[in-house]
Amino acid sequence: MNGAFVYALTAALNPTLLGATTVMLLLDHPKRLLLGYLLGALMTSVTLGLVIVFTLDGSASTAQHTLSPAMDLTLGGILLVVAWMIRPSRQPKDGGWLAERRRRRKEAKGDKGPPKWQQTLSKGSARTTFVVGALLTLPGASYLIGLHKIADSDPSTLAAIGAVLAFNVIMLVLLELPLVGYVFAPEWTPRAVERFKDWFSQNSRRLGFRAALVIGVLLIIRGLVYIL
Repeated sequence: MNGAFVYALTAALNPTLLGATTVMLLLDHPKRLLLGYLLGALMTSVTLGLVIVFTLDGSASTAQHTLSPAMDLTLGGILLVVAWMIRPSRQPKDGGWLAERRRRRKEAKGDKGPPKWQQTLSKGSARTTFVVGALLTLPGASYLIGLHKIADSDPSTLAAIGAVLAFNVIMLVLLELPLVGYVFAPEWTPRAVERFKDWFSQNSRRLGFRAALVIGVLLIIRGLVYIL
C-alpha cells in the first residue's frame, strides 16, 4: 500500500487522543467510556476513510507520485525542527522564554481550566464519549496522506475496506490497548496505567525528542529516495 500504514502510526500520535484516553482512565467505569469513545471514533474515521478511498479510486496516481516526496520532505523537516526545539539539553532550569510567556498569558487571561471536550468527558457517560469521539476524530494530515496512498494503489473493493479498517485499528491503538487491558486484566491494568503515567511524566520530553528525530529522518530519507 505504498507505505500507507507508516502514516497510521504517525496519526496515532495524536495529542487530543492521548489526552482523552488519559482523562477517561482517571474516571469511573473507564471500560465503558473507552468503548464509547472508540466506537464513535471508528464510526467517523472509517466512514471518512471509505469515502476518501472510493472517491479517489486511484485516479490521483500521477499527482500522488509527484506530491509524495514533497510531503515526506516537508513533514520530515518539520519533525526535525520540533526535535531540535524540544531536545532535552535545550530546557533551562527556569523553563525558558516559552514557559515565561505562558505564565504571563495565564496571569493576563486567568486560568480557564481544561478545554470543553475534557470537561465533557469528565461527566462519565458512555453516550457522551461516543459523541466526543465521533466529533474529535477528524482527518489530519497523516490520515489524509495514508488514505491517499491506499487509494493510489488501486485496490479491489474488499482490499480497500480491509486496508481502511486496518489503518484505523493502528491509528486508534492508544484507545484499544488500555481497553483490551481492562477487559482481560482488570486488576493488573490500573496499576500498570499508574506506573506508566509516572514514567511518562518523567520521560515525555526525551521520548518526544527521539520520536520526532527518528520519524523526521526516515521521512526525509524516503522523500530523497523517491526523488533520486
